[in-house]
This record gives sequence, structure tokens and C-alpha cells, in this order.
Amino acid sequence: MIKMTNIAKNFGRKTVLSNISFEIRNHEIFGLLGPSGAGKTTIINILTSQLEADSGQHRVDASSMEIGLMLDEDGLYKRLTCIENLNVFAGIYGIPQKKSMEALQSVGLADAAKKSVTQLSNGMRQRLALARAILHKPKVLFLDEPTSGLDPVTAKGIHKLIKNLRDRGATIFLTTHNMEEATKLCDHVALLHKGKIVEYGAPTDICARHNAIKTVSDLEAVFIKLTGAELE
Repeated sequence: MIKMTNIAKNFGRKTVLSNISFEIRNHEIFGLLGPSGAGKTTIINILTSQLEADSGQHRVDASSMEIGLMLDEDGLYKRLTCIENLNVFAGIYGIPQKKSMEALQSVGLADAAKKSVTQLSNGMRQRLALARAILHKPKVLFLDEPTSGLDPVTAKGIHKLIKNLRDRGATIFLTTHNMEEATKLCDHVALLHKGKIVEYGAPTDICARHNAIKTVSDLEAVFIKLTGAELE
């Protein structure tokens, strides 16, 4: 479904990505894990054709209209209400506006449908951005740290929604620096450090290879072992 082969990217003299290769199967949740500045967002930008790689090859087996995006910058229209924001995109995708309310319901925002974005908490804005990303039931969904800054209860609800989307047939590309989140959600993960993938595989397999299999937080211990770096 998604593949990168020997991707490299430089910004001036700074190497951001070096020899990045991985493959994501259809209907799986793939986690790209690493601290801020590791290159996670750059990889998404290349895969979604917002940025060109300097070398290497990549592909996403979906058209632009079959891709959903939830990026760091939410891009919400602040003066519009929740339902009006989604209706704008319903028009772009050519789908009935009733789907807007369905999307709000799926993220627990039905009661806030007529609230403007300026009235929303950070967690509610995160959920609205996710509702917009899944409005057209995308084949491939890119989520850039979707639970960053959310309280545990809200994050748990987002996790449940992500799993449901996968179970209904979506392929999900997730970036995070939360190793526990990745262990719970992801079928496969890649550990990214300074633009290089230092480990790849199923979370439990990675932990087993490094004799770290006691708790879900052991994936973080593996990352520290491989890189000597903290995630935050």
C-alpha cells in the first residue's frame, strides 16, 4: 500500500532523511516513532507529494481523493462552526453534508456542532481535525501525532476510533513519540533517529530482539539503547 525505498532529503547542508526504506501493508496501522525533529513530518510530506525527495523512490497506492490527512497544523477555519468546517470539505469531496454530522458523532463532537472553532479546547480541535480527515472515508489515513497534548481519556477515545478505522479497511500511517501508544495501536513500527531508521518490525518482535519484553514501555527502552537519546 505504501512504500519508500532509499529516500534522502536535505535542507541546505542539513541532512534530514538518509536512506529511508520501509513498506506498509494494506489494512494495517504503521507507526513512525521518534522525537521532535527526527524527520517524521518530512516523510509524510514526501509521501503526500507536498515535498520532493532528493533521491529514492516512494509510492502510495491511493489517489489524492482517497487520502486523509491530519497534520500538526490543523488548518481549521476559526470563524466557522464545527459543522460548517466539515461542510466546506464535504463540498470539496462531493459528498452529502449529512456525512459531516456523522463524522462529528464519530469523534464525540455532535453536541459541539454549532460551536465556532475559537470556542473549542485543544482536545476538541484535535478531534475536529480528525473528523475532517475521515469525512470522506479515506483509503489511506496519515495522522501526525493525533493525540499530542490530549488528556488520557480523550486519547483513549481517539485510539479506539483509529482501530475502528483500520478494522473497516483503512491503512493508517501514524507518527508519534509516545512508545506506549505505538505498542498498543501499531501492527508494525519504525524507530526514527536523526533521519535514519534504527529499527523496524512488530513492537513485540523489536522488544524481544533486544531482551525488553516486560512492559509496553520497553519499546522506549529499546530506542534509548539504540540511540542514547530520550524521546522528548
